[in-house]
Amino acid sequence: MTAEQQRTGGDTGRTDVDRAFLDNATYRSLGEQHLSPREERFEKARRTTGLVLAPLVTIVFLLLPTGLEDQQHTLAAVLLGVIVLWVTEPVPIPVGGFIGIAAIVLLGVASADEALVPFGSSTVFTFIGAFILAQAMLKHGVARRFAMFVLNLPGVGTSTVRVVVAFGAITCLLSAFVSNTATVAMLLPTAVGILAVIAKLLQSRGEVAEDFDPLRLRVGAALMLMLAYGASVGGLLTPVGSPPNLIGRGLIEEATGERISFLDWVLMALPICSLMFVALAVVILLLNRPETRRLEGVADYVREEKAALGRFSVAERNTLIAFAVTVTLWIVPGIVALVAGTESSTYETVSGRLDEGIVAILGASLLFLLPTKWEDREFTLRWSDAAKIDWGTVVLFGTGIIFGSLLESTGLAKTLGTGASDLLGLSSVLLITVFAVVLAILVSETTSNTASAAVVVPIIIPIAMAADINPLVPALAATFAASFGFMLPVSTPQNAIVYGSGAVPITTMIRTGVSFDILGAALIVLVIPVMAAAVGLV
Repeated sequence: MTAEQQRTGGDTGRTDVDRAFLDNATYRSLGEQHLSPREERFEKARRTTGLVLAPLVTIVFLLLPTGLEDQQHTLAAVLLGVIVLWVTEPVPIPVGGFIGIAAIVLLGVASADEALVPFGSSTVFTFIGAFILAQAMLKHGVARRFAMFVLNLPGVGTSTVRVVVAFGAITCLLSAFVSNTATVAMLLPTAVGILAVIAKLLQSRGEVAEDFDPLRLRVGAALMLMLAYGASVGGLLTPVGSPPNLIGRGLIEEATGERISFLDWVLMALPICSLMFVALAVVILLLNRPETRRLEGVADYVREEKAALGRFSVAERNTLIAFAVTVTLWIVPGIVALVAGTESSTYETVSGRLDEGIVAILGASLLFLLPTKWEDREFTLRWSDAAKIDWGTVVLFGTGIIFGSLLESTGLAKTLGTGASDLLGLSSVLLITVFAVVLAILVSETTSNTASAAVVVPIIIPIAMAADINPLVPALAATFAASFGFMLPVSTPQNAIVYGSGAVPITTMIRTGVSFDILGAALIVLVIPVMAAAVGLV
């Protein structure tokens, strides 16, 4: 059976929506996609261009007299080539990362052992565990039940715009207290379930072609991007919402002696996050206009679907148990931080032992321990089910972590930051703040948010002090901007997770991400000085 027949359910020509989501893939060849002639011409041109451009960019940069140290020069050349591969996709995106890793070892930037150490990051295991949990929720119908709950909320289920905005608001609020990665991993199955319901509704009303591709609906891209970006915005609301917040706050307090309390942070961040969320909704819905705005008949459809689901099965109950255990353990460190403070030994112990990655794989393991039919030794999930998760996304983010680590260890990020500052001759609060935001966003596009904050904030503070300027506002701006970087799957873990759904083409993520990067950067530069003054921090 061909890939097209598998997607459409055999020879009938009608798309099997459920199969499409269970067997999704982030990277599909041209023959595996349902493209219009115009889209196919664009894809062929894009991918062919990448085959030539990636090695050309790398070689040209290697030959340029940049004045960088040898390691930094070579790393920059390889990273530029890899970014071209990621954007143009002449090879599967994870393979582009593999090529880059091979190049940095062959060209002597780092030894194989040094380069591959970050691949064992906790975040990689968070992906694996979360994806396995999501697979169980999709297989046993739990995601569909959650989707029905969201669609059944008063006034929500009648409009695709309200569905996207409501789901983003839920994500935003949760990520203020639960890590961004955990929030997105937790809500991904529900997002996929909602998309599947909308796809079936469009199919039943004849608003899409019989052989349509449910993984290429614009409403799906909007929903998934709202999930990823909404978590990043919500994570800014509290000091414990995202690791860059804690890193930035600690560095600022050390440099200025000014303590930023939990309440001060929330009061300062609330207007910024609110404006960012509104801007996010506008950008996403303008650039990814849903195929239909009205979901007429959705109430009847949801009622019929809920009736068809019947009572909870043993497999569903087991999946919910594993999910509940995972979410509870993810939330505990945040609760401890609120009660005991992030400086307490209790918080350090709890957060260290309840590491996100360890919790995720523990929750996933429960699916192989909770039986559905003990006499046959049948459990909630089989390994053949787990093997279907998107390992490509796991590999992709692992390679992204490697490049981020090398940017820091070779000193390339610091060299670029201080060099640009000297070149621009920064001397005012506004200029330094703009520079801080732009630098943090650029660094976070190719490395983790945590690494971005750890690299950029220590650069900005001495630049501000050298100009005899209070570093609090520029450093806060860099801290907030470190949680940006929306263009690529490797920019943040949450980007990678939603990219793993298969519903967000790389070109769509780049187009939407760069738009929100620009708009969000402007909001940070304009609003942070005002709010920092309003709460008495400056």
